[in-house]
Amino acid sequence: MHEEWDIGSPGVLQLPSGRRVRGRALRAPLPDGPLPEFGVYLQGRPLVPIDWDSRWVHWRDFRVPSDGADAYDALYEVWVRAGRQRVEVACSDGRGRTGTALACLAVLDGIPAKEAVSFVRRHYDPRAVETPWQRRFVGRFRSPG
Repeated sequence: MHEEWDIGSPGVLQLPSGRRVRGRALRAPLPDGPLPEFGVYLQGRPLVPIDWDSRWVHWRDFRVPSDGADAYDALYEVWVRAGRQRVEVACSDGRGRTGTALACLAVLDGIPAKEAVSFVRRHYDPRAVETPWQRRFVGRFRSPG
């Protein structure tokens, strides 16, 4: 079994299923501890290459993803991989886009969409999901099941 994120580490969100995902700010230094095995990065433009498997989702600051289907596919991959790997989701500040993505992961994990933002604000960052458009995106996000 792989080494999981420590639940007490900054940015680590544990979903009801037990999956753990680390949210973080790309502007901040990489946190101490094990490196991610997979990451999804929510930026207006691609990042420079990094040392682990990753995926970029075109998502401008304070907005929603440019391509909802691509974002859904990337977040579903995060959710699946979080059951067996250390995964992270990150944007510049680790709050708006990252919080929105984490709330969508909560929906994939079975939390009703109308409760997902509150869940992430309670367990990740009280200011996560910054705009009405981001809240609406989470509210319309659906689990495949």
